[in-house]
Amino acid sequence: MGSLLPNLLRFGRLLRALGLEVPAGSMLTAARALEHVDIGRRGDFYHALRCVLVRRAADLPPFDAAFRAFWRRPPGRRVRNRPRAMGEEIRFGEPEVDPPSLAAEAGDDPSSGGPLAEPRHLELATHSAREALRRKDFALYSAAEIAAAETMMARLDWEVGSRRTRRWLAGAGPGLDLRRLLRSAARHGQDDPVLPRRRRKVRRRPLVLICDVSGSMERYTRMLLHFCHSLTGGLEGVESFVFSTRLTRVTPELRRGRINDVLPALSERVHDWSGGTRIGEALGSFARDWARRILGHGAVVLLISDGWDRGDPELLAREMARLQRSCHRLVWLNPLLGAPGYEPLTRGMRAALPLVDDFLPVHNLESLETLARHLNRLPEARSRRPVAPPGHALSRRSRAAVQR
Repeated sequence: MGSLLPNLLRFGRLLRALGLEVPAGSMLTAARALEHVDIGRRGDFYHALRCVLVRRAADLPPFDAAFRAFWRRPPGRRVRNRPRAMGEEIRFGEPEVDPPSLAAEAGDDPSSGGPLAEPRHLELATHSAREALRRKDFALYSAAEIAAAETMMARLDWEVGSRRTRRWLAGAGPGLDLRRLLRSAARHGQDDPVLPRRRRKVRRRPLVLICDVSGSMERYTRMLLHFCHSLTGGLEGVESFVFSTRLTRVTPELRRGRINDVLPALSERVHDWSGGTRIGEALGSFARDWARRILGHGAVVLLISDGWDRGDPELLAREMARLQRSCHRLVWLNPLLGAPGYEPLTRGMRAALPLVDDFLPVHNLESLETLARHLNRLPEARSRRPVAPPGHALSRRSRAAVQR
């Protein structure tokens, strides 16, 4: 246990850096738990640490990725001992373990019963590493970064504005409750009764996600479906759809279990996965089959696509206009908008852009945080002025292309 305890503490720091809640006392509890298992057996070692250190289901993917990376020996390389004390290592920020290869991660089951290898040297994730992950493009993520980003995504605060319904509630408000006033007067016969007030009932707005899973979006599809899964499973009143050439409702699938378990079945059910892109036809199908059911209560619609449309641009413009009239706010999220110098000059974007309320990027965690803040501040009344992200105001060339 002499060399194991320092490595346990390093592993705890790694888990905290990945966003897991690991109190200082948990590492002592983990060390005591390991006294009751055969630490030479990888499966026993893994499950003992998992029982103590994993408190939420959302923490399991980053824990597994960290365990695979930290507690294994790299093929053909020797484990190196550090002469410095742990405090010096933290101060100088030297790596503890070399980063694992993706092939090793994919084929290494942390719960297997094989022998446990000694820890190898992995660079501890620090605040700067998390900041880099927030700004890194989804298309460039590794498997371990996807797991860490999924945990960070699940902790975002999503409040999609509110709406005042037609129902009234008793309480302080601008309206006079005549019914209560008459009942009170008839019951008590007061000459100078207290005037009861009432107010409108406030509810969260419904949210509709329509995500492009065509071939041109393939680099972003996995992380954007993580995003859809996080919203669909974490909020009430969320409906999710995907499309390529046809529209498919995927709300029931995204409410079940973990996204990694859902994706294989989802790709089989959506027959046109990674196919062409026909946004106008997909929105027409949505208007015919679903709009009346889910857009009647002031819903906010997030349309996620890069705008590479192969269909009729006039049809797309008509369906976008119909969708905008039917919802409280129409937000187009484009992963390409995060690229420097991007201008929406494709046929699809030129047809759709004049008909959206907000045009925002969705290419990294930082853009999702910006989106969350924007949705949290949505006004009750519709705004006629579209919102574009800072630094992405349309150029004169783009405005001319859109107006043609």
